[in-house]
Amino acid sequence: MRRGAAFPPPSAGEGVCGAGGRERVVILCALSAFLAVSVPTLALWRYAATLPPLDLTQAHLRSTVILDRKGQLLRPFATADGRWRLPVAAGEVDPRYLAMLKAYEDRRFDTHPGIDPAATLRAAWQWLISRRIVSGGSTLSMQVARLVEPRSERSLLAKLRQMVRALELERTLGKAGVLDLYLALAPYGGPVEGVRAASLAYFGREPARLSFAESALLVALPQAPEARRPDRFAANARRARDRVLDIATERGVLTADEARAAKAEPVPALRKQFPMLAAHAAEQAHAADPEARVQHLTLDARLQASLEALAAERAAAAGPALSAAILALDNRTGAVLAHVGSAGYLDAARAGA
Repeated sequence: MRRGAAFPPPSAGEGVCGAGGRERVVILCALSAFLAVSVPTLALWRYAATLPPLDLTQAHLRSTVILDRKGQLLRPFATADGRWRLPVAAGEVDPRYLAMLKAYEDRRFDTHPGIDPAATLRAAWQWLISRRIVSGGSTLSMQVARLVEPRSERSLLAKLRQMVRALELERTLGKAGVLDLYLALAPYGGPVEGVRAASLAYFGREPARLSFAESALLVALPQAPEARRPDRFAANARRARDRVLDIATERGVLTADEARAAKAEPVPALRKQFPMLAAHAAEQAHAADPEARVQHLTLDARLQASLEALAAERAAAAGPALSAAILALDNRTGAVLAHVGSAGYLDAARAGA
């Protein structure tokens, strides 16, 4: 062929053959995608049919809480098996904590059906490459499934069960119900379960108002609750908290300056006592109706705290073996506003209890 001569145009048959090849590639890709989705879905459906009905009886058990006339916590009681699992809902928790939780644990929580396909495919690919579970692709819903049905094994079958249960939980409870279960069941070390009990145990207050540092710590602890307990392993807790702050910053939950300020905050070194206002009155109410999980008394928590301090001060001034009691009533209604049973419920020298 002469230099510069044009190549002959492809024949009609060659053009059709080229187009047909591309069409076959498209069809094969579509078929592969269909199989990649339908085969696992069919396997999941068949496996789901073999599982017993989901039992949430234990998951819904909560500590008994005694509240004052305005709903303020006076005293909680542990569950029958010794756990501190206080009732809580998402609306009672600082929005910054919720935003950080989703950013760190499950960015697509509000949109997926219980399983995050992108995270699941990533976890499957990592497993194929390394032949071991690198990341579980767990959503918050799957974590709740694991908390509802605890199992020690870490296997593909266990992960499959979590996926089935996560779908079932979302269908049964909806997003709000699943989130509330996570907030109530997440482990925080020892007998402390749920974000409300953890906030009281580590910060001494309800979780309605949390700093960025506190929020990050509460997000980090359930990943390894015993190894990261700040009252035992403060360095581990700080590293985990700061990791949550870094990821939350990358995902726009807080600014770099806010993260730096949060990292400067210390982690709590000790677990605090749970509230024990009106301890005698609360104990009496609990004994009278042990099945009631929430009881409201006519007491005023602020007045109760003030009079308890007064009784302790006066008893201390009077002598080491003396005690005191105070009863404050509303003269118009007869309602008991404060009920101080001793100069110190935990003071054994004064037989406080």
